[in-house]
Amino acid sequence: MGILANTVSISQFRVVGEKPAGDLFDWAGEQLARNRFHAIDRGSEELSIGWVQLDDSQDGSFEIASSYRRDHWLCFSLRRDQRKVPARLLKEHYRQAEEEFLAKNPGLQRVPKQKKEELREAVKGALLARTLPTPSVYDVIWDTETGLLSFTSLGKAQIEMFGDLFKQTFDGLRLVAYHPYARAEAVIPDALKPALAEANQAGTDTVLDLIEKNCWLGEDFLVWLLDQTLHASAEFSISRPGPAVAGEGFVAYLNDRLVISGASESGVQKLVVSGPQDRFSEACTALRSGKSIQEAVLHFEKGEDAWKLNLKGQQFHLAGFKCPAVQLEKDDLTDPEMEREALFYERMHLLQTGLQLFDSLLASFLEQRLAPDWEQFQSAISTRLGED
Repeated sequence: MGILANTVSISQFRVVGEKPAGDLFDWAGEQLARNRFHAIDRGSEELSIGWVQLDDSQDGSFEIASSYRRDHWLCFSLRRDQRKVPARLLKEHYRQAEEEFLAKNPGLQRVPKQKKEELREAVKGALLARTLPTPSVYDVIWDTETGLLSFTSLGKAQIEMFGDLFKQTFDGLRLVAYHPYARAEAVIPDALKPALAEANQAGTDTVLDLIEKNCWLGEDFLVWLLDQTLHASAEFSISRPGPAVAGEGFVAYLNDRLVISGASESGVQKLVVSGPQDRFSEACTALRSGKSIQEAVLHFEKGEDAWKLNLKGQQFHLAGFKCPAVQLEKDDLTDPEMEREALFYERMHLLQTGLQLFDSLLASFLEQRLAPDWEQFQSAISTRLGED
């Protein structure tokens, strides 16, 4: 689903590198147009990848700034069209092509190697020309004030494809994953940064090392929130900047689904706990045996509004991020373009608020996790969960 849908999955990145000396938006529009998507539905090309407008996946012109700029956001989409010929169909048609070639050349017992390659390419090309490409579209929202970029896919292949095209398009810039350690650095006050650096278990500053060696961030966070859900009020206050007012209260808790895993003699065991939970007894039993929570569904409530997301603890990817439904008043006099802009701004307000709640919750956890008495607090959590 796209960024304007009420439910979306997003991975986030920092945009780093040297920005152009002139106007960023003018430069970005030129670069997007140079790397625009080119349709292949009338030809036989196998693959086409490029940028299109957020509001129109058929249009890659970017001639008007309003087509890709919304206030301080750069908005566009990655489109990938690919033709695929089923392997079984290709094999059958290739076999027929070989039989026809041998029938026309009775002196040959088998098809020469070079001819085989020619036949295979000819058969594949003919089948591709008769096959419609399948489109995939992924939205991109780049906050030029914070340098934070959101991409509406969690797939490894899609993220790699996006990162490569982004680097190719915006010379001098690149994307760095907004992983748990980076997010932790961003949400804590300066006074806690020495404690976070001391807790850092990575031996290098590479993204992969920071993610793999600091799995404790996601695991401890989710266990802490499970304890808050079961044994505390689960009430928190907004401490991070965003649309909502600082100090405003909200509720955060776990429910619906947990994914728990741990090593055993037979390998890694994975347990999925689904459905509304009361005391999370199955999850607590698994945690007592040394397993850890890898992902969970988080709920946020502020006033009458509610958000829900499935947090993947190792990388802090946000799957199934559901915001309050956008309610826009419509009438026959409403201009469609103004309506699309209003939808975008309302949607971004809700998304940003949800992220603000998540970051405030993470900051509350880190305040306890990085405190000198964390070991005693962690022991108390284990005792409480052991009683459930």
